[in-house]
Amino acid sequence: MALLEVCRTPRGQLEDWAFPVAESRHRSDPGHYSFSMRSPELALPRGMQPTEFFQSLGGNGERNIQIEMAHGTTTLAFKFQHGVIVAVDSRASAGSYIATLRVNKVIEINPYLLGTMSGCAADCQFWERLLAKECRLYYLRNGERISVSAASKLLSNMMRQYRGMGLSMGSMICGWDKKGPGLYYVDENGTRLSGKMFSTGSGNSYAYGVMDSGYRHNLSLEEAYDLGRRAIVHATHRDSYSGGVVNMYHMREDGWVKVESTDVSDLMHKYQEASQ
Repeated sequence: MALLEVCRTPRGQLEDWAFPVAESRHRSDPGHYSFSMRSPELALPRGMQPTEFFQSLGGNGERNIQIEMAHGTTTLAFKFQHGVIVAVDSRASAGSYIATLRVNKVIEINPYLLGTMSGCAADCQFWERLLAKECRLYYLRNGERISVSAASKLLSNMMRQYRGMGLSMGSMICGWDKKGPGLYYVDENGTRLSGKMFSTGSGNSYAYGVMDSGYRHNLSLEEAYDLGRRAIVHATHRDSYSGGVVNMYHMREDGWVKVESTDVSDLMHKYQEASQ
């Protein structure tokens, strides 16, 4: 009401969108969030919808592009005999501009679940934090942790509702449940894949090249750490949109632990000296 008065909306002339209810005809509008019937709606101001807004900024090259929606990162995760290794770089870029060198692209959902970020940082952080809330509610209602498969399915369902609306997210959900270690890939289209090894971001082709040459299921702990470390370092060396430090996590049966946070430049010099 206070916001409506600030906007000088005449009293007695309030539209039904000002008070969203379950039977409102605007419930399916892209400007509202209604993932759960018990969740409050997030009503956006009326105006240009997100899909039209992003299309007006990018497009066919003939328009005067004001914002280049380019993203860059390198994240990877793979399963082996001792759990799941998650390794990411830390450079956040906005087109050709490097925003920061020290962003943690691993979101700690709970002590037994991790999510990675690639694409738009705001999208990844918002939806994976929302996933963390849903996982906590599941635990409170059922008295047990949610499985990795169910957590990834929740995130996939969220993304499917907003498919084609300008979101940018490629995330890996890693964890440990009753079935053992789990690894899933989820993107902004609602695609959900299970596998032993994934890499996302602009440097993923370089990371895949290193992982394919050294991956096997029976890796020892040190071999797995070195494989994840080398894959990120060589990807940042070839991909100008990746860099910073290597943040590495190890998902074990008793929960995740952070292994290291090492500067990629120092590691690259170390590898080059060792090869000479």
